[in-house]
Amino acid sequence: MGWSSRIEGVAPFRVMGLLEQAQAREAAGHDVIHLEIGEPDFPTPEPVIAAGQRALARGQTRYTPAAGLPALREAIAGHYAEHFGARVDPARILVTPGASGALLLASQLLAQRGDRVLMADPTYPCNRHFMALAEAEVDVVAVGPESGWQLDAQLIDAHWRNETRLAMLATPSNPTGHTLDASRLSAVIDTVQARGGTLLVDEIYQGLTYGVEPLSAVSLSPDAFVVNSFSKYFGMTGWRLGWLVAPEGAVEPLARLAQNVFLAAPTPSQYAALAAFAPECREELERRRRELHRRRDVLLAGLERLGLAPSQPPQGAFYVWLDVSQYTRDSQVFCQRLLEEENVAITPGIDFAVHGGERHVRIAFTNETARLEEALVRLERFLARQSAPA
Repeated sequence: MGWSSRIEGVAPFRVMGLLEQAQAREAAGHDVIHLEIGEPDFPTPEPVIAAGQRALARGQTRYTPAAGLPALREAIAGHYAEHFGARVDPARILVTPGASGALLLASQLLAQRGDRVLMADPTYPCNRHFMALAEAEVDVVAVGPESGWQLDAQLIDAHWRNETRLAMLATPSNPTGHTLDASRLSAVIDTVQARGGTLLVDEIYQGLTYGVEPLSAVSLSPDAFVVNSFSKYFGMTGWRLGWLVAPEGAVEPLARLAQNVFLAAPTPSQYAALAAFAPECREELERRRRELHRRRDVLLAGLERLGLAPSQPPQGAFYVWLDVSQYTRDSQVFCQRLLEEENVAITPGIDFAVHGGERHVRIAFTNETARLEEALVRLERFLARQSAPA
């Protein structure tokens, strides 16, 4: 039996295979330190759990409208008004099954065969794969320290083609953790608009920033499509809930897509998420952000001692993107051996980068500081046994 050719453009997400191996080693009795997966060790905040339990007890388990609970869409709009000074009509917000649901809707609406999409390299691989499913061609643009590891206005302008319809960026980004400030994001918006294109912004790590203020493209342009999630900052990974902010004219076709693709986001999760915006929950989430900031600093200090610290520390998310080319030309083998020899799980860069991924790894500071310090001890021991690649 032959499969659809669309699947040919979808590569495996290798970190999930590595996670399975790490979990198997744990089950066999090994003390594995997990720094591979994009999920902090914090549980869902208690007010959110309680709200979800109340929803179940009240029988609030039926379908919601395809675009989501009206009350939740209003709460998200209120979040933009309170924290970003942006007035967003709740009608422009669609609640989705995770940010992945939002990306699916956006990709199917905005891209088709013959279109080209600009995207940073490295980036979250599923962003590329959603566009491949839409049968669009992705033009990856190598980013590095010179552009702050971001797809900026100059790079977009230089790589735009006649067939380019869409530019997608992420701030803060996965895997690098770097951000665009307001002036640079405004320049991106202006450049894409001047080219007659559309901008799609992945903001799922919004709120998780260190030393810089969180920012949303919603504040700068009513024409940008903006994806966000309850998974990362709000600590609701398994609840599978995200949202998409779209221009007014795009809402109706997006709602039609949602009706046909997934009907609606999980109902108990939507009721639970209403509590995520409460003041007591916000206080807890900010405490967690400060703890991630401390973890970042502990990891960076340890990497500095090992001669591995990045030239530009990440300003957001919970990742450090490291060049390990002095030790390997194959990041997959590097990560595999580190797991097998020292029981430290990190992610090979080939998951994220089309070019240069074999020289990089991603470390997630999603474990408590004592475990990070132990991981650094094990990493130092591992590196001491390595020789320079031939």
